[in-house]
Amino acid sequence: MPYHKFKCSECIPEREKHAVMKGPGEDLSCALPLGYLNTIPGTISERGCAYCGAKHVIGTPMKDVIHISHGPVGCTYDTWQTKRYISDNDNFQIKNTFATDMKEKHIVFGAEKLLKQNIVEAFKAFPNIKRMTIYQTCASALIGDDINAVAQEVMDEMPEVDIFVCNSPGFAGPSQSGGHHKINIAWINQKVGTVEPKITSDYVINYVGEYNIQGDQEVMQDYFKRMGIQVLSTFTGNGSYDDLRGMHRAHLNVLECARSAEYICNELRVRYGIPRLDIDGFGFEPLSASLRKIGLFFGIEERAQAIIDEETARWKPELDWYKERLKGKKVCLWPGGSKLWHWANVIHEEMGVEVVSVYTKFGHQGDMEKGIARCEEGALAIDDPNELEGLEAMEKLKPDVIFTGKRPGEVAKKVRVPYLNAHAYHNGPYKGYEGWVRFARDIYNAIYSPIHQLSALDISKDEIPTDKGFATAKMISDVNLSDEVRNSTDLREYTGGYDSVSKLREKTYPYMEKQLADV
Repeated sequence: MPYHKFKCSECIPEREKHAVMKGPGEDLSCALPLGYLNTIPGTISERGCAYCGAKHVIGTPMKDVIHISHGPVGCTYDTWQTKRYISDNDNFQIKNTFATDMKEKHIVFGAEKLLKQNIVEAFKAFPNIKRMTIYQTCASALIGDDINAVAQEVMDEMPEVDIFVCNSPGFAGPSQSGGHHKINIAWINQKVGTVEPKITSDYVINYVGEYNIQGDQEVMQDYFKRMGIQVLSTFTGNGSYDDLRGMHRAHLNVLECARSAEYICNELRVRYGIPRLDIDGFGFEPLSASLRKIGLFFGIEERAQAIIDEETARWKPELDWYKERLKGKKVCLWPGGSKLWHWANVIHEEMGVEVVSVYTKFGHQGDMEKGIARCEEGALAIDDPNELEGLEAMEKLKPDVIFTGKRPGEVAKKVRVPYLNAHAYHNGPYKGYEGWVRFARDIYNAIYSPIHQLSALDISKDEIPTDKGFATAKMISDVNLSDEVRNSTDLREYTGGYDSVSKLREKTYPYMEKQLADV
């Protein structure tokens, strides 16, 4: 096993088995680091907690819900407005966050009275919102507050409201992934099957593991509707609380992020017989294959192919423009769980970049297996890295850009490595055909930024050139290209608008009538 020992972690020998360099001809049997284990004391992990995984990743994207944390205010602050989970109801869930603000006295004497007071106050402050999710934190879990009993008491007194309780304190798993499992199972146990939805199409899906980061869900939903498919519910981006209560009536569960939401898909299959189909909304070929699979399931392959042909013709010349300028650039792929393998091979195949490292803070072994299998030889795979290991990896690998979260991204900028936000995006959405071009454009802008080029100069010791004038990204990127590529009339830069999502909300669709099978 070609383990990689970081110099900064020599005092923690257990860390050696959490990093592997993929060698020539090696498969997963000899290139797989240990993963999804309890954090090793002293490593200063950058993981999130199970509460964060339940509330921040899964719960909060539900759009018509008061999301309240029963605990100290710091817990809810940590998960507020750090991801761009937009929605088509004026982003209520982004603009507002709620906490019971437990103090020391509540730890001693209990906080159930405080919780009830806050629930009632929140509903009165927002009378148009009749749904609520309560998230347990470490503090309220340790003192044993009966959140379920308080929620039921409020619902008995206010029959027009409905409350979901998620008991997922921070210590409920080794990372935020533990919270994913908790909220998945709690939702299907408490709420699925409690509402009968209106069925408007012969083809009905739940779109699962999708969180509408900068509009991803709305882009994918547009494709589904163009195929005549009713999206009964989305778990949970831009999703409605009551729609998600009716998940049991779908014909198919379409799963995007397996790491965060396969649990509810598997339970829906066991309890209601709904099959699961895994898809991928990132990249032209993976997305095209996904639409074909859904079309094949419902027998409407020609509708899927029509979308594929139209979108590819529109956007492929723009993707190829960026590919010509990104070939050979080195990338550290340091995102969350599923993007590790959603992106590992397709960014190489469709954008020409070289993946020199993959890592995950909370992914399971399955995420690492798929990510490592899809990245190139020589890539450094790391489980649960800390800041020092990240810095050492960047010094060794010399990447041109990294895709990661905000915390390690800001560290990278300090050592003059540009980064793109893999969690919340820079200028998304990144799903869909146009979205994939937006991603390529953001990579291009990060690598070839004239400001970034200037940042490599140390004004305290480097000689400042005086013979260079104004520079643009294109001047820098095109200097070594052939005339054929540089002057191509077939390839072009991104021509989409700043906002590619809002216009989708006004569209109408020709196939959204029931009994389409008889047409």
